Amino acid sequence: MNWLSLFSDPNTQWILMGSMLLGLCSGVIGSFAYLRKQSLMGDALSHAALPGVCLAYMVTGTKSIFFFLIGAIIAGILATVAIGYITRNSRIKQDSALGIILTVFFGVGIVLLTQIQHSSSGNQSGLDKFLFGHAASMIKLDVYTIAGISAVLVALCFLFFKEFKLLSFDPGFAKGIGLPTILLDQFMMLLIVTAVVIGIQAVGVVLMAALLITPAVAARYWTEKLHVMVILSGLFGAFSGFAGTLVSSMVNNLPTGPLIVLSATVLFIISVLVAPNRGVLAKTRLRFSVKNEHKLFTNKQVKEKSL
Repeated sequence: MNWLSLFSDPNTQWILMGSMLLGLCSGVIGSFAYLRKQSLMGDALSHAALPGVCLAYMVTGTKSIFFFLIGAIIAGILATVAIGYITRNSRIKQDSALGIILTVFFGVGIVLLTQIQHSSSGNQSGLDKFLFGHAASMIKLDVYTIAGISAVLVALCFLFFKEFKLLSFDPGFAKGIGLPTILLDQFMMLLIVTAVVIGIQAVGVVLMAALLITPAVAARYWTEKLHVMVILSGLFGAFSGFAGTLVSSMVNNLPTGPLIVLSATVLFIISVLVAPNRGVLAKTRLRFSVKNEHKLFTNKQVKEKSL
């Protein structure tokens, strides 16, 4: 299939637009989660969203992103509260608490999903597609919804950029100058949950955490400045959505969600190899340069001593 002809297909246009906007907003939000060393938190919240989505469908009987968002937000809030409670009131560390909550909520979600599939409306629900995503099912209304929510999420990130920057690098100082760090932390978790919900249709619950973190990690290799990293992460996420959707459209029987994540992984590998200063090639070149300079300096000293 000629890849240029794909852009004339309205359905492909909607899927491309939705995937790119999703990648953009995921990359921007994921930057702060990565810098705060809460990569596993994004994974936990994405898995915790599944029971919320299932309960929203069971209550309303419709596949509406709006109702899914409400259900996932409630589930995400419960998950963050549970993680905080376990961490504060026991000897269990945060990473262990995250693992516990992740598996428990995801297990409950799988049970509810199985129950829905065996119900009278199970054949029409199609919620199993939300595990690994089904971008081909996106319609114009879905893209408009993703576009609107993505724009709000990105705008909020830039509006609270200074606060999130302080919270990411020095939460103690942020608390000392009077910033409501607990509220800001919960607010950031809310943004992550919202990004997860709008992404489950394209990428799926299981892989959404990768789309949040991988562009941010790749962007970190290219710069030392936070605002540049956030912009690069958003662009990497948007390009991943574009490339994954394009490959999926050109090759039959290839899922869009995993290909989007694989595209982000390719960008990460390229960043690891060729990024200036932090890349493997740059470090290898620097190591050889230092080694050669040391060798020349040693030879010079030997010659001077011999004279």
